[in-house]
Amino acid sequence: MTDSGADTASAASAPEVLSGIRVLDCSIAMAGPFAAQRLGDLGADVIKVEPPTGEWQRHAAAGGATGNRINVSFLSLNRNKRSIGVDLKSAEGKEILYELVKSADVFLQNYRPGVAGRLGVDYETLREINPSLVYVSISGYGEDGPYRNRPGQDLLLQAMSGAMLSAGTAGNPPTPAGQYLVDAVTASTAFEGVLAALFHRERTGQGQLVSVNMLDAITTLQMQELSVFTVGGVGQHRSEQPHAHVYIRAPYGAFSTADGYLALAMPDLHTLGEVIGEPSFLGMDTETDSWAHRDEIYRKTAERLTTRTTAEWMEALGAVGIWAGPVYGYQDLVDDEQIKHNGTFIEYEHPTEGLVKTPGFPYKLSATPARIDRGAPLTGEHTREILVELGYDDARVDELAAAGAVAVEDAVPEPAGEPA
Repeated sequence: MTDSGADTASAASAPEVLSGIRVLDCSIAMAGPFAAQRLGDLGADVIKVEPPTGEWQRHAAAGGATGNRINVSFLSLNRNKRSIGVDLKSAEGKEILYELVKSADVFLQNYRPGVAGRLGVDYETLREINPSLVYVSISGYGEDGPYRNRPGQDLLLQAMSGAMLSAGTAGNPPTPAGQYLVDAVTASTAFEGVLAALFHRERTGQGQLVSVNMLDAITTLQMQELSVFTVGGVGQHRSEQPHAHVYIRAPYGAFSTADGYLALAMPDLHTLGEVIGEPSFLGMDTETDSWAHRDEIYRKTAERLTTRTTAEWMEALGAVGIWAGPVYGYQDLVDDEQIKHNGTFIEYEHPTEGLVKTPGFPYKLSATPARIDRGAPLTGEHTREILVELGYDDARVDELAAAGAVAVEDAVPEPAGEPA
């Protein structure tokens, strides 16, 4: 979406809520970089500390979207950051990181358990350098325990969380979410943890360790579902029909129509029966029969809904207050009138990737709005700039680059302008 010139100027001149906060982002893949990007969107100076060859995500293009010099995966998770390419296994590289830590407010990493210690960038080491540092450690299953060395990969955590068996049909393999769900939830959890720790530091002057793991993040997301199981004693019993959630009464799910699909959620059975012309629903009790006859209700609803189009059913069901909605693909979502009204997607010019249209910000702050000041950086695009800030002169930077301790990308086009 494109804002008006007045709105753009106002956003560009407004204060940024995390202005003055420096974040060292030593994370890779999605969860850590996404959390750091959220901090950058709110004005933090996020320095992405990556190897001279570039962070792993630069070389793993989701969906095969490789981009020009930056693939879309990396582009989407690393806006509003500066990049310094530095070899933390070298003495010179470690010295640079320690210098950065002195002026940092937040340090974020998602190394495998034990790696931070071997690199000399663990919490105990860094807090000796900067006692007020908020140190964020993201892991797959926890810093210790029997699963500490298991791979913290999104699909594996989805499977372990129990969530896959809350949808789908009995006897068939579970269906994973259509998003990198655990990574995204973990990123939001880490973002919340950073803000809470910074608020604590504002009050006390004390830094602290913030530990986040993907298993706990996806487990606690299911607060209601797991409480139904642990407190209510109701087990997960999938139906023979493709019900969307084991703990919600029928009909509940996506149904075929004459021209597409329709999402239908928890209607009163008598009212539904009248609208779709299913007489057997008229004498049913919604609160009891919708559980006892879940498969029958799904099957009969599915048969009736194929007789009219999605738009026709939306009008008919909406007229009597039944919750129903269209099933979108991504193009439908991008083109939706409410999405356009909300300004959910933003556009900006990237120096190597051109016009970028991407999801914007999940929150709106009236006094300190989030904004994009720069697109995702090239590896080492800001190495020289950052080292000069630390007191290195150009000759020393050139020496470090020649020795392979740092990566320097000097031939970079002008940075992206103000967000559209």
